Amino acid sequence: MITDEVRAIWCRELGRDHIADDQNFFALGGQSLIMARIQGAFADELGVEVPMDRLFLNPTIASVSAYIGSLDSMAPPHRT
Repeated sequence: MITDEVRAIWCRELGRDHIADDQNFFALGGQSLIMARIQGAFADELGVEVPMDRLFLNPTIASVSAYIGSLDSMAPPHRT
């Protein structure tokens, strides 16, 4: 599930054992350098490019997971 993968990345990059779905990235001590590492991890580990402005606009695990999920629904169908 995408939420669990996002949580694992956030926990690792923020140095936390657990983060609730609705906890705010910035309230947890997040800042732009950590956000850049998370952005890179999303690309490397999840295969999705999340623009920095989308990360700022979606500062919780729940909201960024929903955004990433919406990318799948916007992708064109695969043709063979």
